[in-house]
Amino acid sequence: MIDLDMDGGLAVITIDRPHARNAISLDAMGELEKALDAAVGARALVVRGAGDRAFVSGGDLKELAAIRSEDEAAAMAWRMRGICDRLADFPAPVIAALNGHALGGGAEVAVAADIRVAADDIRIGFTQVTLAIMPAWGGAERLAALVGRGRALMLAGSGTVLEAAEAERLGLVDRVLPRDSFEEGWRSLARSLATAPAGEIKRVVAGGTSADEAVRAFARLWTADAHWEAADRATARRSRG
Repeated sequence: MIDLDMDGGLAVITIDRPHARNAISLDAMGELEKALDAAVGARALVVRGAGDRAFVSGGDLKELAAIRSEDEAAAMAWRMRGICDRLADFPAPVIAALNGHALGGGAEVAVAADIRVAADDIRIGFTQVTLAIMPAWGGAERLAALVGRGRALMLAGSGTVLEAAEAERLGLVDRVLPRDSFEEGWRSLARSLATAPAGEIKRVVAGGTSADEAVRAFARLWTADAHWEAADRATARRSRG
């Protein structure tokens, strides 16, 4: 159902529920929590859906229909919000590889990542209003941070579904790739981010460090063996060229 593949410093979580278009059930939440536990220490993390139809199609409506009280609904929302918060707060860069449509809760999972890479034929939208509900997994707030409050209200309030190119234009998606090179493209990006400095850069970009902490992080990297080995390689290339 939820698969975790560790490839060196790269962790890839795949949501594989083809019978439900990769929708999130309560059991899937538990498996996502375990996968995130196991991914601790990875230098980059990718979240993707199996197949090419859906990234995540939202919550599993058939299963979640058993939730009828406000307290039960709040508990479910808090649990999945916590999972999305863990994605957002993961120490290393997180990529949402949008292999298929990301609708409703799927869009909320997508915006919990640092970077969204989409195949050119997917669609993304905060469609909860079509069920007379609203985003509850932190997606509305994260959408506003990406596209601005007005656009966020317009998109989530109307349930607008965007094509990949329009989502990229608005800043909701960071990179759109042709379907035939999508797998290779997101893996190449993920591997390039699976470096020690990328985690440090994430903390600075997210505003989680003071100026002194950022400079100290740079200084630690500067004095590390990896920096001097890379500098020696760069010097040698320049000498040959």
